[in-house]
Amino acid sequence: MSAVNDTKFSSAVFLLSGIPGQEDVHLWISIPFCLMYVISIVGNSVILFIIKTDPALHEPMYIFLSMLAITDLGLSIATIPTILGIYLFNSREISLDACFTQLFFIHFFQCTESSVLLLMAFDRFIAIRDPLRYGSILTPPRIAKMGLLCLLRGLAVVVPLPLLLKQFQYCKTNVLSHSHCLHHDVMKMACSDITVNSIYGLSAKILTMGLDSLLIFLSYVMILKTVLRIASHAECIRALNTCISHLCAVLLFYTPEIGVSLLYRFGKGSSPLLQILLGYISLLIPPL
Repeated sequence: MSAVNDTKFSSAVFLLSGIPGQEDVHLWISIPFCLMYVISIVGNSVILFIIKTDPALHEPMYIFLSMLAITDLGLSIATIPTILGIYLFNSREISLDACFTQLFFIHFFQCTESSVLLLMAFDRFIAIRDPLRYGSILTPPRIAKMGLLCLLRGLAVVVPLPLLLKQFQYCKTNVLSHSHCLHHDVMKMACSDITVNSIYGLSAKILTMGLDSLLIFLSYVMILKTVLRIASHAECIRALNTCISHLCAVLLFYTPEIGVSLLYRFGKGSSPLLQILLGYISLLIPPL
């Protein structure tokens, strides 16, 4: 039996997983996923439509918000259809190429979203620290260059992931832990030495989300120092209020993502259900 399981092959399919032990209620589980999908697509599309059609919203803060909405749309479209396929139609098979494509887009949009959240922190920092020069610093051409830099950074970091994975052969024990393809999950299915992939994946995570979250934290330390120097209590509260929605988005994005990374690296004895739930939260809640 072990000989069969150790057989190698280069052209095959992976099997995606739902929530273990809950196969009888998959149809009911699909309902909240359907609602999340509809709300995410419609909500972010409405945000983009309003910002595009209202000239008063053609300001840096709303341009960054539209960038965030676009990345969230991409993340939802790349993820939820596969999840719904499992819970509605028990469609678990996914080819290697389709899996590599999905994991590329998932990690690309996550990396880009992290960059956009950093840009939004920079936007709030400039607006509060130097409001008189806000418009001259964040000009439309400069914002466009920042957006392009986010895309190029995401491509540079994420393109090697599927290319490295394509070099491997995969064993017949090819059941993935999630209902979507992620680099660390697919990597474990390889029959070869995955040291290079593991080091690159960890380095990419630290140099993107790790670095971004640190810079966002430092920017809010500077914002807080600036706000505390404001004499008027009402102006102090008003300045902080402009940051609350961004802080919520940052916490919703980074907290489950860091939790998933820690569980995969260090939580060998952790509950598979916890890993699955954190995976869903990190991918589905930010767009929602």
